[in-house]
Amino acid sequence: MHFSAFLTTRSAGPADDRPVIEAMVDHAVEAERLGFDAVFLPDHHFTGYAPPASDPVVFAAYLAAKLPRLHFGFSVQTIPLHHPVRFAERLNLIDQLTDGKVLVGTGSGTTPEEMIGLGINYKDTAQLSVSNLEIVERLWAKKISDPPVEFDNGHYRGSVVSRIVPAPYSADGPQLMSVAARPSSTQRAADKAQPAFILAFTPPTIDDGRPLEHLRRYFQAYREALEAAGHDEARVARALEWTTHTYQHVHLAETDEQAEEELQLLMEQYQEAIEREHVANAAAERITGVALPPPPDARKPGYQRTWCLWGSPETVTAHLREIQGIGIGNVLGGFLGGPLTPERVAFGRRSLELFATRVMPRFRAAA
Repeated sequence: MHFSAFLTTRSAGPADDRPVIEAMVDHAVEAERLGFDAVFLPDHHFTGYAPPASDPVVFAAYLAAKLPRLHFGFSVQTIPLHHPVRFAERLNLIDQLTDGKVLVGTGSGTTPEEMIGLGINYKDTAQLSVSNLEIVERLWAKKISDPPVEFDNGHYRGSVVSRIVPAPYSADGPQLMSVAARPSSTQRAADKAQPAFILAFTPPTIDDGRPLEHLRRYFQAYREALEAAGHDEARVARALEWTTHTYQHVHLAETDEQAEEELQLLMEQYQEAIEREHVANAAAERITGVALPPPPDARKPGYQRTWCLWGSPETVTAHLREIQGIGIGNVLGGFLGGPLTPERVAFGRRSLELFATRVMPRFRAAA
């Protein structure tokens, strides 16, 4: 199995931005030192959801110069917010700067505030996500001698006469990843031999507390479609190797009782951040004319069983054995989720160390 760290600490205001950026850099450096395989970055705007998330490609390029061994993932790039030509160029460049060690999750976005701030109607995001990716793939395939790539999807329009520069480092281009949730996205990932994000819930309910049930169903559908797509064994293996299950919060302590008590404190702090962000999203909903459900309650058992991994190293190892048995290739965990409080910093540092030294080796030895 691969193990990856998710860079997601919140900023509550301008005074927090610099400390959060520095904490994210330090966290990535520690993850590399401790033997993690990758760090993943989100793509978010305006709310304080990790300041580096405003431009995760720039942040990944900075980290790549310091940490050349790591893979760099994006979970996920919000496709409607990116001009397709700029997106194609930037991904090729980060593919070059990391020697092909990029994993680009793609999605249509989650909140109206991010959309209206960048001039996108929230109601158009699903269509724009599909059409933008189609344009990007046409641009990547274009040779200099080919006719111009012309595009107009109602929001982005243009004509590329020459080619996208630079060319990618990877022979097949930057590695995209899909969320294997709907049959169409599952089939797309399988047809293109893309690694997939496997959900531990079924929308619209995101916190029913039955993650293994959902993981097994979505992974089985993805794997069957992947193996039926006619790829060679190497491409299938590569896709499964980086197929990812995500925990927003990973918290370890010496005993289950200590981990439980500390997790509840962290979830109280995290809930405050969620509710603060929801105020801004609600204002954007009124402007956009859409109605989103209320934010989840991170203090409830259903949310915690779906989105959190916590306990002693032995308990966490036992749970991950079940995840390994499903066939998941990459476990992505957030060790600093929530506001950057003193408790969050101390607990995150300890959890990262315990996970790396007393959990990961058990899976590496089994490999």
